[in-house]
Amino acid sequence: MKVTVDKIENGKARLLIRPQEKEDFLLPVEELPAKTAEGSILEINFELKEAEKKAAEKRVSSLFDKLKNKKS
Repeated sequence: MKVTVDKIENGKARLLIRPQEKEDFLLPVEELPAKTAEGSILEINFELKEAEKKAAEKRVSSLFDKLKNKKS
């Protein structure tokens, strides 16, 4: 996905999704490459992290189990 950096204010960057640039979202500036400025065009790639998802599900399940055991 390509985005245009529309505006940077208060540590946040408003990114417009290309090519239509009708939808936007905010990201903290520190998440962007160095030297990113208003008008920059960036490419964002997503990567599925299945192992991290499973670890998070395991933590949540463990917390639910602890809560259930407290009620008993």
